[in-house]
Amino acid sequence: MNIIPTAIPDVLIIEPKVFGDSRGFFFEVFNAREFARQTGVATTFVQDNQSRSIKGVLRGLHYQVENTQGKLVRVVQGEIRDVAVDVRKSSPTFGQWVAVQLSANNHRQLWIPPGFAHGFAVLSDAAEFLYKTTDYYNPVAERCIRWDDPDLAIDWGLEQPPLLSDKDKVGSSWAKAELLP
Repeated sequence: MNIIPTAIPDVLIIEPKVFGDSRGFFFEVFNAREFARQTGVATTFVQDNQSRSIKGVLRGLHYQVENTQGKLVRVVQGEIRDVAVDVRKSSPTFGQWVAVQLSANNHRQLWIPPGFAHGFAVLSDAAEFLYKTTDYYNPVAERCIRWDDPDLAIDWGLEQPPLLSDKDKVGSSWAKAELLP
Protein backbone atom coordinates (compact mmCIF):
# COMPACT_ATOMS: atom_id res chain seq x y z
CA MET A 1 0.00 0.00 0.00
CA ASN A 2 1.03 3.59 -0.57
CA ILE A 3 0.37 6.17 2.17
CA ILE A 4 -0.32 9.69 0.90
CA PRO A 5 -0.34 12.53 3.44
CA THR A 6 -3.01 15.23 3.30
CA ALA A 7 -2.90 18.87 4.40
CA ILE A 8 -3.85 17.59 7.88
CA PRO A 9 -1.05 15.15 8.85
CA ASP A 10 -3.37 12.89 10.92
CA VAL A 11 -5.66 12.24 7.92
CA LEU A 12 -4.13 9.81 5.43
CA ILE A 13 -4.98 8.55 1.97
CA ILE A 14 -4.33 4.82 1.64
CA GLU A 15 -3.73 3.64 -1.89
CA PRO A 16 -3.63 -0.15 -2.27
CA LYS A 17 -1.49 -2.07 -4.72
CA VAL A 18 -3.98 -3.26 -7.31
CA PHE A 19 -3.13 -6.32 -9.39
CA GLY A 20 -5.15 -6.39 -12.58
CA ASP A 21 -5.35 -7.98 -15.98
CA SER A 22 -7.99 -8.62 -18.63
CA ARG A 23 -9.95 -10.79 -16.17
CA GLY A 24 -10.36 -8.08 -13.53
CA PHE A 25 -8.37 -7.08 -10.45
CA PHE A 26 -7.39 -8.04 -6.92
CA PHE A 27 -6.14 -6.00 -3.98
CA GLU A 28 -5.78 -6.42 -0.25
CA VAL A 29 -8.36 -4.10 1.30
CA PHE A 30 -6.97 -4.13 4.84
CA ASN A 31 -4.03 -5.68 6.64
CA ALA A 32 -3.68 -4.64 10.31
CA ARG A 33 0.05 -5.29 10.47
CA GLU A 34 0.82 -3.28 7.31
CA PHE A 35 -1.60 -0.52 8.28
CA ALA A 36 0.16 -0.10 11.66
CA ARG A 37 3.64 -0.34 10.15
CA GLN A 38 3.06 2.20 7.38
CA THR A 39 0.80 4.68 9.17
CA GLY A 40 2.09 4.38 12.73
CA VAL A 41 -1.54 3.86 13.82
CA ALA A 42 -2.13 0.74 15.90
CA THR A 43 -5.89 0.43 16.27
CA THR A 44 -8.65 -2.12 16.43
CA PHE A 45 -11.76 -1.81 14.30
CA VAL A 46 -14.97 -2.90 16.04
CA GLN A 47 -17.72 -2.10 13.56
CA ASP A 48 -18.17 -2.12 9.76
CA ASN A 49 -20.87 0.00 8.11
CA GLN A 50 -22.18 0.34 4.58
CA SER A 51 -24.44 2.92 2.97
CA ARG A 52 -25.83 3.49 -0.49
CA SER A 53 -26.80 6.96 -1.66
CA ILE A 54 -27.93 8.56 -4.89
CA LYS A 55 -26.31 11.49 -6.69
CA GLY A 56 -26.46 14.74 -4.78
CA VAL A 57 -26.87 13.18 -1.33
CA LEU A 58 -24.68 14.77 1.32
CA ARG A 59 -24.20 13.00 4.65
CA GLY A 60 -22.54 14.85 7.51
CA LEU A 61 -20.74 16.40 9.17
CA HIS A 62 -21.02 13.76 11.91
CA TYR A 63 -18.89 12.94 14.96
CA GLN A 64 -19.28 11.68 18.52
CA VAL A 65 -18.30 13.60 21.67
CA GLU A 66 -17.96 10.30 23.57
CA ASN A 67 -16.80 7.01 22.06
CA THR A 68 -14.97 9.04 19.42
CA GLN A 69 -14.53 7.01 16.28
CA GLY A 70 -11.61 6.66 13.94
CA LYS A 71 -12.83 5.66 10.48
CA LEU A 72 -11.25 3.89 7.54
CA VAL A 73 -13.54 4.73 4.62
CA ARG A 74 -13.79 3.58 1.01
CA VAL A 75 -16.16 3.44 -1.95
CA VAL A 76 -17.04 0.19 -3.74
CA GLN A 77 -19.42 1.70 -6.30
CA GLY A 78 -19.47 5.22 -7.68
CA GLU A 79 -17.62 8.32 -6.54
CA ILE A 80 -17.81 10.67 -3.57
CA ARG A 81 -16.07 13.73 -2.18
CA ASP A 82 -15.10 12.80 1.37
CA VAL A 83 -14.49 15.51 3.98
CA ALA A 84 -12.84 15.40 7.41
CA VAL A 85 -12.88 18.39 9.80
CA ASP A 86 -10.64 18.56 12.88
CA VAL A 87 -12.90 19.21 15.90
CA ARG A 88 -10.15 18.83 18.54
CA LYS A 89 -9.63 22.21 20.22
CA SER A 90 -6.13 21.20 21.36
CA SER A 91 -5.01 20.28 17.84
CA PRO A 92 -2.75 22.51 15.71
CA THR A 93 -5.13 21.81 12.79
CA PHE A 94 -8.32 22.61 14.77
CA GLY A 95 -11.05 23.88 12.45
CA GLN A 96 -9.23 22.83 9.27
CA TRP A 97 -10.68 20.41 6.76
CA VAL A 98 -9.52 18.18 3.93
CA ALA A 99 -11.49 16.79 1.02
CA VAL A 100 -10.54 13.71 -1.01
CA GLN A 101 -12.17 12.07 -4.03
CA LEU A 102 -12.82 8.40 -3.33
CA SER A 103 -14.17 6.08 -5.99
CA ALA A 104 -14.58 2.47 -6.98
CA ASN A 105 -12.09 3.19 -9.76
CA ASN A 106 -9.27 4.72 -7.71
CA HIS A 107 -9.65 2.16 -4.85
CA ARG A 108 -8.39 4.76 -2.36
CA GLN A 109 -9.28 4.69 1.30
CA LEU A 110 -9.14 7.53 3.79
CA TRP A 111 -8.01 7.18 7.40
CA ILE A 112 -9.87 9.68 9.58
CA PRO A 113 -8.66 9.47 13.19
CA PRO A 114 -10.85 10.01 16.26
CA GLY A 115 -11.58 13.68 16.82
CA PHE A 116 -12.79 14.54 13.33
CA ALA A 117 -16.22 15.35 11.97
CA HIS A 118 -16.87 13.43 8.78
CA GLY A 119 -19.13 13.77 5.78
CA PHE A 120 -19.36 12.97 2.11
CA ALA A 121 -21.20 14.08 -1.02
CA VAL A 122 -22.15 11.68 -3.80
CA LEU A 123 -20.85 12.81 -7.19
CA SER A 124 -21.84 9.79 -9.33
CA ASP A 125 -25.36 8.50 -10.10
CA ALA A 126 -25.10 6.41 -6.92
CA ALA A 127 -22.38 5.35 -4.51
CA GLU A 128 -21.85 2.54 -2.04
CA PHE A 129 -19.72 3.61 0.88
CA LEU A 130 -18.03 1.26 3.38
CA TYR A 131 -16.25 2.16 6.57
CA LYS A 132 -14.64 0.57 9.58
CA THR A 133 -14.83 2.30 12.98
CA THR A 134 -12.60 2.12 16.04
CA ASP A 135 -15.51 2.48 18.47
CA TYR A 136 -19.20 1.69 18.48
CA TYR A 137 -21.93 4.04 17.34
CA ASN A 138 -23.37 5.97 20.28
CA PRO A 139 -26.48 7.93 19.19
CA VAL A 140 -26.58 9.92 22.46
CA ALA A 141 -23.05 11.23 21.82
CA GLU A 142 -23.54 11.93 18.10
CA ARG A 143 -23.29 15.54 16.93
CA CYS A 144 -23.74 17.17 13.54
CA ILE A 145 -22.22 20.36 12.15
CA ARG A 146 -23.90 22.07 9.23
CA TRP A 147 -22.42 21.06 5.90
CA ASP A 148 -22.64 24.65 4.64
CA ASP A 149 -21.26 26.48 7.68
CA PRO A 150 -19.67 29.72 6.41
CA ASP A 151 -16.86 29.57 8.99
CA LEU A 152 -15.71 26.24 7.55
CA ALA A 153 -16.47 27.15 3.91
CA ILE A 154 -16.12 23.55 2.66
CA ASP A 155 -16.03 22.98 -1.08
CA TRP A 156 -18.21 19.91 -1.56
CA GLY A 157 -17.87 19.86 -5.36
CA LEU A 158 -21.64 19.87 -5.84
CA GLU A 159 -23.40 21.32 -8.88
CA GLN A 160 -26.72 21.88 -7.08
CA PRO A 161 -28.06 22.00 -3.51
CA PRO A 162 -27.61 18.62 -1.78
CA LEU A 163 -30.19 16.11 -0.65
CA LEU A 164 -30.04 16.04 3.17
CA SER A 165 -31.51 13.96 5.98
CA ASP A 166 -33.67 15.75 8.55
CA LYS A 167 -30.79 15.43 11.04
CA ASP A 168 -28.33 17.06 8.66
CA LYS A 169 -30.73 19.91 7.86
CA VAL A 170 -30.61 21.04 11.51
CA GLY A 171 -26.92 20.56 12.22
CA SER A 172 -25.19 23.00 14.53
CA SER A 173 -23.15 25.94 13.32
CA TRP A 174 -19.38 25.65 13.80
CA ALA A 175 -19.52 28.52 16.31
CA LYS A 176 -22.10 26.73 18.49
CA ALA A 177 -20.97 23.13 18.03
CA GLU A 178 -19.97 21.00 20.99
CA LEU A 179 -16.36 20.27 20.10
CA LEU A 180 -13.70 18.02 21.62
CA PRO A 181 -11.02 19.19 24.06
